Amino acid sequence: MLTNKGKYGLKAMLYLARLEPGASAMGQEIATANHIPKKFLDAILLELRNAGMLRSKKGPGGGYALAKTPREIRIGHIIRVLDGPLAPLSCASKSAYVACDDCEDLATCSVRITMSKVRDAMSDILDGMSLHDMVIFSHAPNADLMYSI
Repeated sequence: MLTNKGKYGLKAMLYLARLEPGASAMGQEIATANHIPKKFLDAILLELRNAGMLRSKKGPGGGYALAKTPREIRIGHIIRVLDGPLAPLSCASKSAYVACDDCEDLATCSVRITMSKVRDAMSDILDGMSLHDMVIFSHAPNADLMYSI
């Protein structure tokens, strides 16, 4: 499940993606526009900056801006940076695999196999979608149908 941290991060990134190329926004502006607690947003923006998705500048004319174009930023990357692996169970994760204590046979475990398919479906959608796609879809009629499985 997407946490508030992940949701707020996506909202902040969408806000920045909608700005004119090269424009920036102050953290307070982003927080107010998206109803995000400012201190929480500051921590989120720092993580996104450290991951190379944002750049920041202090002082007049400063603020946050995308470090790459919206087409280059994948939604799956944003979510992984903020919320960790996409897999619903650690035994189904590719990047943070941890075996379950109660698993008798990894190769035939129906729960792990099913959750691996869920992880793959989520990854296919989220890694196939850019920030640009999210901006476009948010303005398109029937946007909820564009990525139906």
